[in-house]
This record gives sequence, C-alpha cells and structure tokens, in this order.
Amino acid sequence: MTDEHELSALWKLAGKLMPRSGSHNIEHIRRVYGVCLLLGRKLGADLSILLPAAILHDIGRRREVVDHVEESARLSEEVLKELGVNEQGIKRTVEAIRTHSFGGDRRPMSLEAEILSDADKLDAMGAVGIYRAAAYVSENDRTIDDFIDHFNEKLLKLLDLLYTKPAREMALQRRKFMVRYLKQLDDELRLVLGRT
Repeated sequence: MTDEHELSALWKLAGKLMPRSGSHNIEHIRRVYGVCLLLGRKLGADLSILLPAAILHDIGRRREVVDHVEESARLSEEVLKELGVNEQGIKRTVEAIRTHSFGGDRRPMSLEAEILSDADKLDAMGAVGIYRAAAYVSENDRTIDDFIDHFNEKLLKLLDLLYTKPAREMALQRRKFMVRYLKQLDDELRLVLGRT
C-alpha cells in the first residue's frame, strides 16, 4: 500500500525541481506516474516502491549534470531517508531509478524497475513522444534532420527494449503512429525541398 503523505511530499518536491516546460518536465513525471500506476495495478507490482520511483526518476536532470540517472538516484535516496522510508524500500526504489534510462547500461532487476523503465520509454513514443522530441530539438538548438535522426537512432527502437507485455501492447500503436508521422513529414519535405 502506498503512503499518501509520502507521495504528497514527493510531488511537492518534484514540482520544485522539475521545469514546467520542455521534454523532461513535471508533465512528463505525471504521465510516467500514470502509466506506472496502470501497469503496476495490472501486473501486481509493489506500488509503495513503484510510485515514489516514478515521481523521483528524473529529479536530478539538469543541464550541468552529466549523469542524470545517478544524480536522480542520489537525490532520491536522501529524500526517502528524510521521509523515514525503511532501508529496503529506499534500496528498491533507488534501484528502479538507476535502471530506468534508455542510455543506461544497467538492466532492471525487479518488476517495479521494469515497469518504470517501460513507462519512461512509452512516454517517448506516439503523439506525446513526437511532442517531446520536438521540444528536445528546440531545447538543444538542433535541426529538422536531427529531429528525424532522433527517431531512427532511438524512438523507433524503444518497442524492442520494453520488458512487460502490456507495455509492448501499448507501444505497438504508438510506434505505428510515429512511422505514419515520419512518412507524412518525409512527403512534405520532398514536396517543398525536392528531397530524394
């Protein structure tokens, strides 16, 4: 069972640390949390681990931080200790955070960690994923070609990196939508720019 006081305190903290806009903002946290809640209930996960991990998974993401996953894990451990969470709960929550990232080399070792990883990847797919990719390109002063490359180098590969069956089912539709979008984008660019 989840502790409502603990979750409320974590949401307050996330609201302070996460930006309102951009590709990794408080809205991203809310969507990942919602998918974690959905998948967690469906798969019988320990929500007292999963939901705090969802709220905290990106709190260390700042421009000056090289490894946001490690920074998020470090900050999360401090916050959970301050809230009086037991040592085992902290360890499991931090482990889920440490293994959620696309770019990381650690594999999730628990159902809760797999769900967090899946939820984070699902938020990079479909219509929301396209919105976030555009925001990312804008934040980092990239071109439309960089935007397209981001799909080919990362976003279209995410389906194969998901751990849970329900997440893969959700991802199929999102991936199909991204492929249709890229086809439309390619058609428009060919027409106006004469691309081949």
